[in-house]
Amino acid sequence: MNTFSVSCAFRRTMTSIAIHRLFLLILTGTAFTVAALAQDIQKLDPTLDQLVGPDAKLERIATGFNKWTEGPVWTRAGTLLFAEIPANNIDLWMPGKGTSVFMHSSGYTGAEPFKGPEPGSNGMILDPDGRVSVAGHARRNVWRMESLDPKAQITILADSYQGKKLNSPNDLVYKSDGSLYFTDPPYGLPTQEDNDPQKELQVNGVYRVPRARQQKPGKDPARDQLPLVIKDLPRPNGICFSPDEKYLYIADSGKTIWMRYRVQPDGSVTDAALFLDASHDSAPGGPDGIRVDKKGNLYGAGPGGVWIISPEGKHLGTIKVPETVSNVAWGDKDGKTLYVTASTSVYRIKLKVPGVKN
Repeated sequence: MNTFSVSCAFRRTMTSIAIHRLFLLILTGTAFTVAALAQDIQKLDPTLDQLVGPDAKLERIATGFNKWTEGPVWTRAGTLLFAEIPANNIDLWMPGKGTSVFMHSSGYTGAEPFKGPEPGSNGMILDPDGRVSVAGHARRNVWRMESLDPKAQITILADSYQGKKLNSPNDLVYKSDGSLYFTDPPYGLPTQEDNDPQKELQVNGVYRVPRARQQKPGKDPARDQLPLVIKDLPRPNGICFSPDEKYLYIADSGKTIWMRYRVQPDGSVTDAALFLDASHDSAPGGPDGIRVDKKGNLYGAGPGGVWIISPEGKHLGTIKVPETVSNVAWGDKDGKTLYVTASTSVYRIKLKVPGVKN
């Protein structure tokens, strides 16, 4: 995720936390009336008309959250899960019924108070069987729910590399062969820096869990079989495949760029290439969570909102969002609705082309 600046004063008293949670439940726990926003879609190329209709409107479906929402995923039950990282929650949005806390704690589970700004979990994705897999972030692992229940059995898919703890898994994506790729920057560590005392790995890597889908419920991960796929990015963040899985895309929030890699038959990647550079744009936000549609266009958090990028790496336009965007996910039955998590709110917009959900 693209982190925000905080100080030690961020840690709230128990009273202020209780007040905030009460406000959230009052605001979002009942049926929530969707608010249509004044739409501003920046069109940079005529091709955008094939993806975003003239009547497309960005809608705020839930708001009032604690500074940073992330990791949206549309479930097979027709609901949206997303992470509320500072509150250490996974929240659930149900059409017509609003939002409720699905799981607490979703990330850090230690007995002592967490000393950093981001104790929660982060990105989420469905495996081919519809189970939700989670980038544990402050939990420092990748885990899977065996059913859509906050008390479901948890299976750890990855938690270390060569005997050292992972940094803080950030986002993840499945390949059709059942392997799982995830990014591992240090944003879930207390200081979020490379010199954090708890950081055991020098690299901020991208890893591949070879048979994640096939891992039996409750079985320990194959810790000696976790390949490091990419090791030279300062802050690997969002991750997704092209629809044909020939390419792997990585959003790097350190350099403010998107990278593209060619995927090899053994799951490794080669031919690293700059896909698009957003470092020139001074609008709030930067490269973070990403997804693709079935035509290969990439949609991702970027400066000023959601950037839409062609398969050739051309910036086609931006869906302007009035808050800093963190991540996106495809949802609804036809897969044409893009759900957007941002600082304190969740949004959606209906588009013309369905997306690749996993």
